[in-house]
Amino acid sequence: MIILPILFFVTAILYSSVGFGGGSTYLALLLLWGVPYYIFPTIALCCNIIVVSGNCFNYLRTGNYNLKLVIPFLIGSVPFAFIGGSLQIEKEIFEILLFFVLLFAGFLLMFNFKSYEDSKNDYNKISFSFSLLIGSVLGFISGIVGIGGGIFLSPILFLLKAAKPREIVSLASIFILINSVAGIFGQISKQYVFNQLLDYWYLLFVVLIGGQIGNFLNLKILPTKILALITSGLVLFVSIRMGIKLFF
Repeated sequence: MIILPILFFVTAILYSSVGFGGGSTYLALLLLWGVPYYIFPTIALCCNIIVVSGNCFNYLRTGNYNLKLVIPFLIGSVPFAFIGGSLQIEKEIFEILLFFVLLFAGFLLMFNFKSYEDSKNDYNKISFSFSLLIGSVLGFISGIVGIGGGIFLSPILFLLKAAKPREIVSLASIFILINSVAGIFGQISKQYVFNQLLDYWYLLFVVLIGGQIGNFLNLKILPTKILALITSGLVLFVSIRMGIKLFF
């Protein structure tokens, strides 16, 4: 099982470098490695929380945040993340949904990676009702699949030109953190699975280390748009592997 923690480690590095937790790819890797289906979302959400907690601390410490922008999205997403997490989903439907989530997210990142280095100073104001609607949809999808939703929120904010790149990255981390917590409460309402987490403690440990490395790369070394491009490549690769497993 040494390959799985290595892949979790690499995923945490790449995703945290652009403000994400990696939940979607953790889920795909768990599926490909044959980990019991009922614990998928809980492992992924716990890894999300570990990674983006470090993200949030580092971004807030450097002043790259705009809480006024993210709060309406959270008001919409949190209750729906809980509702989505509490739903019983058949394994086959879950796998197909995860495949399309990964594929769509990968293409969104691929087409928007240049936006991470946008230097413009004129940004658009998003209405409260629109933010609420988008947050609700993303929260529901996130809860069902077991991700934080930031991998969708971030490209949407870039497309809308809603804030500075660094602010969007930090807001995605906050969005993922809070939705992951709400999603875990939804998962617990179905069945108590935290005892089984002890069998996968090493995955939580490696993403903790990987997340800190990814933060360092983002804040100190590599351009964010390069990291976003690499991350999109990883997401698309994993989605293609899933597609081959599901449909061929």
